[in-house]
Amino acid sequence: MRYARAMSVAAPLSHKHAGRLWAALLAATLLNLPLGSVYSFSVLLHPLEQELGIPRSALSLVFGVATAGFTAGSVAAAFLYRAGPAPILVFVSALVAAGGVTLAATADGLVRLLLGYGVVFGTGGGVAYILLQQGVNMLVTRRRGLVNGYIVSLYPLGAMIATPAFHACNEAFGWRTTLGGLAAVLLICGTAAALLAWASGARLAVPAGRAPQRPAALGTTFLKLSATFFLAASAGLMVLSQAREMIATYGGATALAVAATTVLTGAIAAARIGGGWLVDRFAVPHVMCAAHALALAGGGLLTLFPAPVTAVLGLGLIGVGYGFVSGSTAGGIGLYWPPADYGRVAGRTYIAWCLAAICLPVLAGYLFDVTRSYAWAVLIAVGANLAGMATALTLPRRGWRKNA
Repeated sequence: MRYARAMSVAAPLSHKHAGRLWAALLAATLLNLPLGSVYSFSVLLHPLEQELGIPRSALSLVFGVATAGFTAGSVAAAFLYRAGPAPILVFVSALVAAGGVTLAATADGLVRLLLGYGVVFGTGGGVAYILLQQGVNMLVTRRRGLVNGYIVSLYPLGAMIATPAFHACNEAFGWRTTLGGLAAVLLICGTAAALLAWASGARLAVPAGRAPQRPAALGTTFLKLSATFFLAASAGLMVLSQAREMIATYGGATALAVAATTVLTGAIAAARIGGGWLVDRFAVPHVMCAAHALALAGGGLLTLFPAPVTAVLGLGLIGVGYGFVSGSTAGGIGLYWPPADYGRVAGRTYIAWCLAAICLPVLAGYLFDVTRSYAWAVLIAVGANLAGMATALTLPRRGWRKNA
């Protein structure tokens, strides 16, 4: 009965609405690309250290707080669906994110960085992300895994664009100008995304007469999915947040480090799309286990053969493995829960992402400050991927759509 009710709720947006899916996808693309620059934070580490005198572990905390803000915004977004029209909510959240980056650009120490970049930018970005993702899921009727894999790929795609741009701007004008430029881009793209959200006609919530009596239960499937995601994200976010400095620590030249970081984010984006595509065709637990195994191979390679070339390859495998898990998580939510619950479940799943960002990336920064090496952090990532393989295999193979 529960699955039948879920199908009756999920079905039924008109062909007129489905025809405007392109607008909802374009809105998500335009705003999520600049928001994805958060993954380029490693490019800001060195200039921030030099000008503000903040140690690496403390700067890693800024990235961790930004992900905490993102998670808080993601969870809160589900409570805002009926607070106003989707275009207004999207614009306001983008405005908040831009304001946070502007505040960070004026920072004279750690506190303002944490407040502006971490809390305000992170929270505004999290709200915008879920609002746009929910709007897309209320319109899409097929290939849900692929579509959601594409949406979660936008953050690393944005980082792929932002990494070389941030590096060039830092060198030419300084990090304050870099953040000021990001704030302007967020405002422009947020305005465009709000207009496209209006053009799409997407609803954020099911009309009252067709809504289920209560949301679908999360249960053990949610806990297992979140745990698998957490273990992959712990290793993957360590790489994304500090890739440039990690490659340099293993002896890579600055040009190699910047180029590898740029290519890495693009590879992760492709892996996220691939992870979503794969769960449309194969069982979620099998896709996730294989992805963790790929990341495990990268950590093992870097541990056994530390060198500039193996650093690029090993960190790349860790990042790509995380990308596949991220994409299959996004697609898996669409398989395990009905569309009306997508944003609510996704927002809570990002709690695992937040915990991962606070744990291993911050610990890696601390271990680097103590040992001047990332060797122990990579070993911890290896252990996380081993645990992730085991956890993934406990997930159910069937979701609500296949059971209905």
